[in-house]
Amino acid sequence: MPRPAEIKPAAFRKSLVAWFKKAGRDLPWRRTADPYAILVSEIMLQQTQVVTVLDYYARWMKRFPDFASLAAASEADVLSVWQGLGYYSRARNLHRAAQAVMREHAGEMPRDPEEIHKLPGIGRYTAGAVATFAFDLPAPIVDANIARVLARVFNIREPVDSTAGRDALWAHAAALQPPSGGRLFNSALMELGALVCLPRSPKCSVCPVKKSCRAPDPESLPVKKARRKTIALEENCAWITRKGRILLEQQTGPRWRGLWKLPATRSPTHAGPLLKLTYPFTHHRVTLAVFSESAPGKIPDVQRWFDMRTIDHVAITAPHRRAINQLAC
Repeated sequence: MPRPAEIKPAAFRKSLVAWFKKAGRDLPWRRTADPYAILVSEIMLQQTQVVTVLDYYARWMKRFPDFASLAAASEADVLSVWQGLGYYSRARNLHRAAQAVMREHAGEMPRDPEEIHKLPGIGRYTAGAVATFAFDLPAPIVDANIARVLARVFNIREPVDSTAGRDALWAHAAALQPPSGGRLFNSALMELGALVCLPRSPKCSVCPVKKSCRAPDPESLPVKKARRKTIALEENCAWITRKGRILLEQQTGPRWRGLWKLPATRSPTHAGPLLKLTYPFTHHRVTLAVFSESAPGKIPDVQRWFDMRTIDHVAITAPHRRAINQLAC
């Protein structure tokens, strides 16, 4: 097999950007250079598809249009607006970052990626994304789409979720950056992974940079470490209602801190659950069983009665909201 031609960054960028100008999607966060709006979009897009984020993004920006409004909000309000997107630590990190911007930077997002990286909950990728999309800096970024593109273009055989693989991805991402004006190039690179260089059945025939791709079998890349075995868990909860109200319990642990859920059952009845449903959590598969119970005489401080008519405004974990919606029908 002949050795692939050396990748020329300038030619690579030119072909990719020309394609993006014709094929790129019109997304709301691409119509602004506001660092706050871009930060919100990047945090929401972590582990969530664009089509899902669109409505949540619009609702969030209407309720919290800037750093000041978000920083001043209570955590309960923040979680309530976020509910349904999952991975609630993202909302908490966004809240903390806004407070840090107001407190340490007079309400202005710093331009330097290293300074952005110092904000609470802001990782290397998000810092680079804000720097490039808000300030047009040639900052390398590597998300799932870009990682897939780079792994194929450079035929990276190390697992991309290993230290060696991540280092290779970031090195190649940096080498491809233009001397200036990173926004357009990074947007194009990300869009290539979203629309053409797909995880399955990549559209290689229409790829604008196919001449640069070194992967003999693109669909075999990227390589990832073996997945952990899924662990089955059971979660038994109580359905306790009284006079149009439902008893819920606020979570204090790191997983769902601040959110409300059905309280743990005191003792599952032999009659069986009212409802069973399953949901994933990292490498777990959780079976949630809900049992009918009578109202207790006294409730602990972490529990509270809520009016069923206003339950939509309460920040409830997604699987427990599903259970409540089904049982309240």
